[in-house]
Amino acid sequence: MDDKQKTGSADRGRININEGYELDYWSNKFGVSKDKLKAAVQTVGTSAEAVEDFLKK
Repeated sequence: MDDKQKTGSADRGRININEGYELDYWSNKFGVSKDKLKAAVQTVGTSAEAVEDFLKK
């Protein structure tokens, strides 16, 4: 489970699709549906940078 007491750069670089608040944040940030975000994470992994690059294609 995500430790909400430990936030910082490591947390910001990874997407945890199992946490509702992260799904909300990242889907809004990238302007995509939650389902599209989940599919992107399953395809390229949890790196926010990799997911962003994938969604831009």
